[in-house]
Amino acid sequence: MSLAMAEPDGLLAAGGDLSVARLLAGYSHGIFPWFSPEDPILWWSPSQRMVVEPGALKVSRSMAKVLRNRHYRVTTDRAFGAVMQACAVQRDEQGGTWITAEMIAAYTELHRQGYAHSFEVWMDDELAGGLYGVAIGGMFYGESMFHRRRDASKIAFIHMAQHLFAHGVGLIDCQMPTAHLASLGARLIGREPFVARVQQLLRCPLPDTVWDYVYDHEPSR
Repeated sequence: MSLAMAEPDGLLAAGGDLSVARLLAGYSHGIFPWFSPEDPILWWSPSQRMVVEPGALKVSRSMAKVLRNRHYRVTTDRAFGAVMQACAVQRDEQGGTWITAEMIAAYTELHRQGYAHSFEVWMDDELAGGLYGVAIGGMFYGESMFHRRRDASKIAFIHMAQHLFAHGVGLIDCQMPTAHLASLGARLIGREPFVARVQQLLRCPLPDTVWDYVYDHEPSR
């Protein structure tokens, strides 16, 4: 990782492809693809990573109230393609997206092979929010999330973190720092300790039943 550039921070390589083998090799070494439609495929390993660790997840009082009182259902892998498409649309509305057709095709194949997963939040039987990422061993690499209803992405993130930590995930990679992620308990760690944790957690496989998660929340009236 010493070959990664200092400016722009973490740029490591350009080119290659988004095959399953190359993506898994990248994630296994703390490297991920991120590029604009007009760019070649760019591979990154930032000097610092935003991560959430077991026991560090923060749920504010207001969010705890939402979790108690809102009607919603959370599922995994029921609408992976729809989640990716929704993430792409939301990012594009914010001024551009890296979730191109090429990326969607690549991560859909990762999903087909059991490495990419989605968490969906449903309200009134409609997809209200969700997130997707990549799971290898005891690592989960969060890629993107979206919401169509207020707090839906936070509900997805909180359920994802609580569920995965309870079933053996040792670290959730959030990649880039944001105030939103910090409010949920994410913190920055350096590249070297991050990669060391990745190497350790890759040897800790999760049970397949982790991806059968369904949570129906119907608060009492």
